This record gives sequence, structure tokens and C-alpha cells, in this order.
Amino acid sequence: MVWRSKIKALMVLSSSLVLSACANLSAGNLFSHYSAQNRDMYQDVQAGDYKDAESELEDSDVGGPVLSNMERGRVSFLAENYPSSFTALQLSNKAVTELNQRATVSISESANQAGSLATNENLTTYDPADYELGYLHLYLGLNYLQKNDLEGALVEMRLANQVQEKAKKRREKDLQEAQDKMASSGVKPNLGSILSQYPDAGKTLQAVQNGYLLFLSATLYEAGNQLNDAYIDYKRALAVNPRNREIIDATIRVAKQLGMRQDLQSLIKQYGNPKPIPRGKGQVIVIDERGVVAAKNSWRLSLPLWDSSGRTKFYSVALPVYKNVHVQSFSPLMLDSQSMTPSLLADTNLMAQNDLSERIASIVLKQGLRLYTKDQLRRQAVKADDSGVTNLVVNLWNIATEQPDTRSWQTLPAQVYSSSVNLPEGEHSIVAGGKTYPINVKANKRTFVWVSRQGKATTLWYKQLGAIE
Repeated sequence: MVWRSKIKALMVLSSSLVLSACANLSAGNLFSHYSAQNRDMYQDVQAGDYKDAESELEDSDVGGPVLSNMERGRVSFLAENYPSSFTALQLSNKAVTELNQRATVSISESANQAGSLATNENLTTYDPADYELGYLHLYLGLNYLQKNDLEGALVEMRLANQVQEKAKKRREKDLQEAQDKMASSGVKPNLGSILSQYPDAGKTLQAVQNGYLLFLSATLYEAGNQLNDAYIDYKRALAVNPRNREIIDATIRVAKQLGMRQDLQSLIKQYGNPKPIPRGKGQVIVIDERGVVAAKNSWRLSLPLWDSSGRTKFYSVALPVYKNVHVQSFSPLMLDSQSMTPSLLADTNLMAQNDLSERIASIVLKQGLRLYTKDQLRRQAVKADDSGVTNLVVNLWNIATEQPDTRSWQTLPAQVYSSSVNLPEGEHSIVAGGKTYPINVKANKRTFVWVSRQGKATTLWYKQLGAIE
């Protein structure tokens, strides 16, 4: 009977939903992916419509407590809604801490993982990338700095390095677990057929380490007169961006203060002596964030799987990919009618692409196991009913729920630049996005200016960071 076959098919689907019911279950996550669901918010940020983006995120939780709060924290910061930004980023950090401290997988997460085998990876708890964790503490630090709490900002700088190391170890463990699960299932995916189609982001330090985070950390340590810590992070930043003029000058400056004769000799031989900051003038350091990092897209490929008997079957698999990455161009910042000379600090697109290239083997292994599990569910349903209706219904379910995991922190800047200039004491102005922003420079003091530009919008504020030694 047709009605019986329909009931059996629905039982298969219902069992999948029950497995997924503890958390993260939504029609959006079942039948769509993160980039598709967040498209309006993403476009708002690209255009600089921060308030509209805030509204889009207000009732959204498609990314779960970690990712959704990252997005809210970043967008609210751009919208100059600093209390909301700080609260959201703290909530995200709390969720990350709980993820790190979890000794064993919880019952609800076990259900999420089991349900994801019959649906897609979007039902699992989001595990943020290393570079995203660095940015999480960077923006928490900027929140503290914005409200003149240097000590709070320094705490976040220290935490940034710790959480990234833990994330790296967790990612390595995740890959091993995925390999073990595939081995125990008796099926193997042809990883080479997929990995050969993913471009390597490159193994340069810029793809792995965030020069923005390192430079900001060193700058704040120097402002807090913690010169040894400042010197360590300036040197690390220099290794990432050996041509960045602000990093070069700062590294030499602190090496002189610490009396690092051997290092100083080597630095001066390589870079030359930097121009000293004249007494009576102030130094202005500008951080210039530009654009929005690329969002992952969906890519459907054919994945060969073979079982223990050697039989091979080809499955259509949905995977995340970065396609046609474009960077929005911006005119140089103008300070007192003079164009500033920028140096690259960080390329978030490069870090994001590198993270995906490191994760893709684990992603393909999980997808292979998921496709195999879905096929087994289909076989069981068809075995109980050979009318063809069950096979059709379950196939439609499998196709509809086969969604790539495109989750990532999509509101981060695409690129970050630094620049600096020495100015006399008094009122000065920066022109960005057609608007003029006044800044006050003090003699023999360092002024930190933070700028972020998306579309035609600009967010800008500045702080005094202590005396120039």
C-alpha cells in the first residue's frame, strides 16, 4: 500500500529529527546553510549599513552561541554600540570557554552529532577557527581600550595567544577522530579527488598568524611600560610582516630601550636607523580596517567512496569553498590634507582560506561518513518497502538536507593596514569616507587612532597611549 510506504519513509525522517532535537535544529540549518541564511546581514555590513545589520542579527541564532555572538559583537562595535558589542563578545567567549572545558561530549552534543549524520554538519556546535579566536580577544581588547581600560585590554591580549594554541590542538584531535570513525565504518573516501581541487592558501606566516593582533598587543604592552612583552610581540609581528614600517620602527625603538645590542645591530643593518620622533611632537599610529572578509560558498562535487569489499560508489557532496574572492578598494586616509602611507598588517581572507585548507580533510571524512549513513537509512527503508515511494521520499530528504557547513565569522575586516606620522601638538583632522574627524595630538605622547571602513561608512575613534620614550 502506498500509504504504508509513506508512513515508513516518514518514520525514517522522524528518527533523524529526534536525533537532532536537543539543540541547533531549525528549518534553516536543515535545508540551507549559514552564508545563504545570513546573506542580507552580510550585504548590509558590506554596504556600511551597520544599524540594519544589527537588526538582522537581533533575533537570529543560526550560528549558535559562539558564532552568532561574534557577529553581533563585531557589528555593534562598527555601529558604535559599545555596551552591546562588549556583552555579545563576552557571551561568545563564555561559550568558547565551555567548549574548551568540556572533558567529554555532552548528551545534547552527542545527539547533535548523531542527528548531523542523517542531515548535515550545521546541527553541531560551531568550533571557531584559530584566527577567529584571536579576533574575538582582539575586539574584546578594543572594547576595553575604547572605555580607557588599558589593563583589561592587556588581559585580552594575553588570552588571545592561549586560546589559539588550544584551538590548534583541538583541530588536530578532530581530524584523528574523523579518521577513526571512517575506519570503523568500513568505508573510505577518495580524499585525493577532493583535495586536489582545493587551492593551497600558502604556508606563509601571514596565512597562519595575525599581524594585526601581534602589533596591537605589542603597542598596548609598550603603552603599559611592559617592554619585554612588547618586544616579544613586535618581533613576532615583524616575522609576519617584515616590510611593515610601523613594526620595523617600533621593534628598533624598543630594542634600544631594552639595550638589546646584538638584536639592535642586526635590525639596523637590515632596515637602517628609523627617523627619531622630534621632541615636542606627538606620534599618531593609525589602524585602518578595510572591507569585509569573504563568505564561504557552496560547492557540489562527486566523492568516490569504497567499502571493505572494494566496491566503489559516487556520491554528490556539498562542501564549503571560497570562490572569486574580491577585495573592496578604498582611497588612502588623509591627515591634515596629506595622504597617509599604509602598510599591510593582516589579510583575513588569507587566514580564512588557510583555515579551510587545513580543515578540508576532516570535513571530507565527516561528509563521507554522513553520505554512507544516509545511504544505509535509505536502504533500510527500501528493504521494508519496494514500491519506490519510500526510495523517492528518502532520496529527496537526503538531497534537501545535504548542505555545506559555510559557518565562519563573516563580519571581520578583509584587510587591515597601519600607518603613522609625527605631528605638532594641537588639533588635527583625518578625512575618511568623505567625512572629517578631529583628533587631538599631545607633545611627546602617542595617539592611537582606530578606523574601520565598509562601503561608504566609517567608524573612527582615538585614544592617548602614554609618553614617547
